[in-house]
Amino acid sequence: MASGNSKVPTKTASRDDVAAFLRKVAEAPVAKATGERGRLIFAMDATASREPMWDRAAQIQGEMFVETAALGGLEIQLAFYRGFGEFRVSGWLTGSSELNRLMTSVLCLAGQTQIGKVLRHAINETKGKKVNAVVFVGDSMEEDVDHLGALAGELGLLGVPAFMFHEGDNPVAGFAFQQMARLTNGAYCRFDSSSANVLRDLLSAVAVYAAGGRPALEDLAKRRGGEILKIAHQVQNPSK
Repeated sequence: MASGNSKVPTKTASRDDVAAFLRKVAEAPVAKATGERGRLIFAMDATASREPMWDRAAQIQGEMFVETAALGGLEIQLAFYRGFGEFRVSGWLTGSSELNRLMTSVLCLAGQTQIGKVLRHAINETKGKKVNAVVFVGDSMEEDVDHLGALAGELGLLGVPAFMFHEGDNPVAGFAFQQMARLTNGAYCRFDSSSANVLRDLLSAVAVYAAGGRPALEDLAKRRGGEILKIAHQVQNPSK
């Protein structure tokens, strides 16, 4: 674990990091049939270290449904792992009250990461019916990074971007999450316990993009302002 590695994320997410993340969201391809809801897998690490942020995420997840309602709505599937090899997936949900009920009923338990199961599930799910995006929120990685890279590459070939939210400053996790984001044509962004508002805005941005594409994200930038507004021009003319 080399602390001098320039690829290791810094301790706090900068405005440039947020802008870069949102720019990557805008560049990601969206394939959604007209009149259909966007489909997003919301995957989270529910091991013991994540309990404080799990509770915050449960409080802010409703923003994803609010922001996408006018776009025809969004279907979200909650996936999480915890404890001794436990991996669970919900049905496809169309309302914030359903998702909030599920999230608030989950007790975080000590255990190792199971990100490979998240990626494999997303691959299998999209082979049945197109998934527009995968969101993953976690703070560590204890698996073989090459195995995760192979799965991420397969997901990328299916056209499903993974948006990786990294809580904290674990350098091993940071490197792995960045690789998975790159291989799926998704994006990576760090946050910490003091940046719940940033997480809220970025989750909303991904949800809006999954539901309505780049024009919808541009509209969100105009309405919400803040960090999202700062990259409005980049969204209109994304860099390649």
